[in-house]
Amino acid sequence: MFDILVYLYETYYRPDACPEPAALARKLSAVGFDDVEISEALVWLTDLTAMAGAEQALTAASTGTRYYVEEEKDALGTAAIGFIQFLESAQVLSPLQREIVIERALALEEMPVSLGKLKVIVLMLLWSQGKEPDALMFDDLFGSDEDQMPRLLH
Repeated sequence: MFDILVYLYETYYRPDACPEPAALARKLSAVGFDDVEISEALVWLTDLTAMAGAEQALTAASTGTRYYVEEEKDALGTAAIGFIQFLESAQVLSPLQREIVIERALALEEMPVSLGKLKVIVLMLLWSQGKEPDALMFDDLFGSDEDQMPRLLH
């Protein structure tokens, strides 16, 4: 599924450039993606788009601290939680966007969610809202996990 999401991000500059779901499914199938993965990706993306659209209508600000329940800690893992906190502190994600990222990560059947997949979720959220991270953040989001040095907080 994530290969399809990355393909969409790289192929369609904006989400409104994507064809309708039926036509998109045919194009993805013609490119060589599996029908089951296409279906999963389209459902996941439809849910993301619905949540992202609702987020844009809300303007609530949050100054509170986000505490993760055990289920979230288990599903996300410490690396993903740390990365989400980093993105929020760098103002790449708003508190509402953070919640969408967490919900979409929890929708996966993977525990813990790999950092690479979490980065794709963040990219797809920003893409679905027509937002683009700045160049440094883009490198951090799209860079390889193995190539990165541990992030120092100070």
